[in-house]
Amino acid sequence: MSIPKEPRQLMINLMYLVLTALLALNVSAEVMNAFFDLDKSLKNSNSLTKTGVDATKQGIQPILDKKPLLKAPLNAGIDEINEEVNAFVDYIDEIQDKLIDASGDKSGAHDDGDYIDNDPNNKPRGKKNKDVPTKLMVEGYGADGGVYANQGPFGPDIAEKVAALKTKMIEIYSNTVQNKDVMKEGKLTKKEVEERIAGFSNSIPLAIESEEEIQKKTKDGSSKSWSEYKFKQMPLAACLPALTKLQTDARNTQATAVNKFAELVGGREIKLNKFFPVMNAKKGYVIKGEKFEAEVAIGAFSSEFAKSSSIKVNGTSVRLNAEGKGTFTETANSTGKKKLKLTASVKNPITGDVMSGNSEFEYEVGVRSATVTADKMNVFYIGVDNPVSVTVAGSSSNTLKVSGTGCNINGSKGKYNVTASRPGEATISVSAEGFPNTPFKYRVKRIPDPVPALGAGPNKNGGAMGNGEFKAQLGIAAILEGFDFDAKCNIMGYELTRVAKRQDPVSQVNRGARYGSDCQRLVRMAAPGDTYYFDKLKAKCPGDAAGRKLPSIVFRIK
Repeated sequence: MSIPKEPRQLMINLMYLVLTALLALNVSAEVMNAFFDLDKSLKNSNSLTKTGVDATKQGIQPILDKKPLLKAPLNAGIDEINEEVNAFVDYIDEIQDKLIDASGDKSGAHDDGDYIDNDPNNKPRGKKNKDVPTKLMVEGYGADGGVYANQGPFGPDIAEKVAALKTKMIEIYSNTVQNKDVMKEGKLTKKEVEERIAGFSNSIPLAIESEEEIQKKTKDGSSKSWSEYKFKQMPLAACLPALTKLQTDARNTQATAVNKFAELVGGREIKLNKFFPVMNAKKGYVIKGEKFEAEVAIGAFSSEFAKSSSIKVNGTSVRLNAEGKGTFTETANSTGKKKLKLTASVKNPITGDVMSGNSEFEYEVGVRSATVTADKMNVFYIGVDNPVSVTVAGSSSNTLKVSGTGCNINGSKGKYNVTASRPGEATISVSAEGFPNTPFKYRVKRIPDPVPALGAGPNKNGGAMGNGEFKAQLGIAAILEGFDFDAKCNIMGYELTRVAKRQDPVSQVNRGARYGSDCQRLVRMAAPGDTYYFDKLKAKCPGDAAGRKLPSIVFRIK
């Protein structure tokens, strides 16, 4: 994959690399599913809009039968509007089919082989493919493009068709309302006709971003065409809803035109067949004391129903605006999972019929907690660095404030070292954003006593030792057994006594761990049957103010 120069595309590519690395969290699958859920929702909305348009045309026919001057021009205008929009929707469907097939089995036809498990209800095989959208929509295929040789780019063609469709829709609407019979039957003045045309033109959502608008959206202010901005190096999963959105804009423009035609008749019938509540929560997990906030809305909502629609959450009404959206808040006063039951109700202002739908949403309330973990043991030892990890659930490590009493602590962002100088108790205090100052108590101990050892053999701590092995040793060492810290204790001194057969004991005092000359002489005299005593052993460990006594060790020479 080539590295794009545009910061936005580089950011998107890096995001997908991160998503791949986080497959264990199913992040990539969730992002892809979100694209397909959005596309499915838009298609469902388009289907509802088309059904509503057909119902509106059918509903005004009984009234048009009584107004022959209106019937012919209005029906002609509606049919022409429907024909243009249907042709545009079919064209976008063809482009989507090409994208799915070109990133699937490349058979030249949109079929089962383009989908995972050969199931059209499953996700397309090439859902992550970015090369095909770039070729078909932005660059075009060359002669080596297989079944798609010399096809594309379709992006610029789509942009032209969107602009042409918008112009055509305004033209059809303008010609219809300016028809002399329509103006006569509707009792419209020339000024009112101009106002209606201007209102319709301004209400059309069908449009694409200009290069100037795109330039303002890019971080580096680079100039791009609409097709580059929307489709270059974008995965198939993201391109499909972007194209379906154009169909949605076309269907909404179609519905706007037909409803405005129906207004000229003086009556219309609207059939409602599906409404559903939607909750868009900021997060599904909140901390105790925080507020849970979510945006609630009615799917496929029409502004015509703003005054006759309602949503209730656990029986509490939510105020809706003209777009059918409202905000629901509640304070999380207890921990655990919380369920919200939503009920949406819509009343048809024409027929008085009421339709409703239900859904549920679940979120979880937790409590912020802090953890202080001594990385090696559950106590602090004098004279060494004691590594400590500090975390506060729900808070960034950048907001941590950590201090010590009875000890010194240094470090940052969750990783610290604790040092102590006297035994007893130490306290680590932790606070963070949204988490009050909380103490954690630890015991403080001296480093445990080391064990005296002579050499490294199995009898290094006393017992029978060969004459040669005994003479080869250079002195006594203090060993910290089973201690995880990087610490070393030093022998300060001891008394060495030799007891030979039928001889009086001979003793020498030694300073330090290594034999002095007097002790060396005693060691060189060793013979089988002799016994050597190492008494009055003293050692000093890190953090000690004075030496500590160690147990005696005895060796019998064999």
